Amino acid sequence: MKLRAKFAVALILSSLTVPALSQTQMGEDLFKAKCTLCHGADGKGQTPAGKGMHARDFASADVQKQSDTDLAYIIAQGKNKMPKFSGLSPEQVTSLVKYIRGMKK
Repeated sequence: MKLRAKFAVALILSSLTVPALSQTQMGEDLFKAKCTLCHGADGKGQTPAGKGMHARDFASADVQKQSDTDLAYIIAQGKNKMPKFSGLSPEQVTSLVKYIRGMKK
């Protein structure tokens, strides 16, 4: 099975197994711990590190139009200067994707 397809299956399964409230809290906690250094608390990417790495604005149409599977893949495998977070469980990745979805304009 292709890697992106595995992420799609993992996203579906993890969304069925984690209660919504705990998933929301998990996403927020993970975002604060793993993403704010570059993307900032607001997800706009305007931190010193984010500017240097050209971090994406999570509220932008470019990010929001990506599929959940694509976002999960980027989180887990990294992209360009973004490091990979392969140590996250599928449930954690799903919670981050949902948290990022909440940042749309």
